[in-house]
Amino acid sequence: MGNNESLPVRSDLVGLKPYGAPHLDVPVQLNVNENAYPIPDVVVESMRSAVDGHFAGLNRYPDREFEGLREHLVTYLHGVNARAGQTVELSPDMIWAANGSNEVLSHIVQAFGGPGRTVLGFTPSYSMHPLITTGTGATWRSSARSDDFTLDASTVGAEVAEADPDIVFLCTPNNPTGTSIGLDVIEAAYENCSGIVIVDEAYAEFSRPAQASAMTLLEGRPRLVVSRTMSKAFACAGLRLGYAIAAPELIDVLRLVRLPYHLSEITQVLACTALEHADVLLENVDRLIDARDRISEHLSNAGFSVYPSDSNFVLFGNIASPHELWQKLLDRGILIRDIGIDHHARVNAGTEEETTAFLTAVDEILAADPGILLESN
Repeated sequence: MGNNESLPVRSDLVGLKPYGAPHLDVPVQLNVNENAYPIPDVVVESMRSAVDGHFAGLNRYPDREFEGLREHLVTYLHGVNARAGQTVELSPDMIWAANGSNEVLSHIVQAFGGPGRTVLGFTPSYSMHPLITTGTGATWRSSARSDDFTLDASTVGAEVAEADPDIVFLCTPNNPTGTSIGLDVIEAAYENCSGIVIVDEAYAEFSRPAQASAMTLLEGRPRLVVSRTMSKAFACAGLRLGYAIAAPELIDVLRLVRLPYHLSEITQVLACTALEHADVLLENVDRLIDARDRISEHLSNAGFSVYPSDSNFVLFGNIASPHELWQKLLDRGILIRDIGIDHHARVNAGTEEETTAFLTAVDEILAADPGILLESN
């Protein structure tokens, strides 16, 4: 970044670092939890056809209320809940959408956070939660997870009651650990504060068997909001489409902070088309789950500590120097994530070929230098 010392930057932003994962052009990129599989040709052709009729009308603003997209998201979510055996009554006025789930979360924190307000999260968790918080002038407060990165209802309830935050962040499956939480944890957070409880379910489609969604708790809980994304399971990270589900009155408040026409016409058309092909796009989810489980088993057998994951990535520990392992893999054309947790690293599931390349490289590194492991089995 440039020298900003001469600029009148807000004092609470001085010294902070922006979000950023290394973006390197290497053959095997397994560091930012993307869906490793490209969008299938049949969906690409449908997307191309769908946008063709909209180019001439780009002189006009898009639908500010993205009504068609809301209808498509409700249809998709009804199917998700039905397959999971969950009964959730949803309507378009319970849906919000924005440019990725980060913007959705930003809207929520802008509306309910801000100067003089406190936001509580349970770390380690998604690094954007505190950045979004401090960006609004709110105060970030963190509570540590247990040694195995899990959360239980009694601990969460007590922490929330003691902090009395204006907003609580819960992430399930949690990034970067992959661990899920039970509905009782969400209920405990909600019951012990008067603020907004955000449940970030960005990786929910990768839970097998499917974990019960916080959507099932929405009825009678107007301060609860669930966020999801099309970046992961839908393989649409480049599209930038995230969404939230909450009581209509909460959704209505978000209109006060969103920028006018924040979702472009093309974004809305492409997202609707992707949702119409949800079954095709989600076919690769099981392949990624297989790759995730294969990685977990292999790393565990190799002597790493591996945490149960309901996501498309694996957190593993018992690493003497995560940065050294990161560099040795990079030297072999493989990019994973050094996430800043002592003796831990994260790798996301890839295609069969990418997964094989990663595991082969790990075996080669261990054979050449067993000291990569902090402790030998």
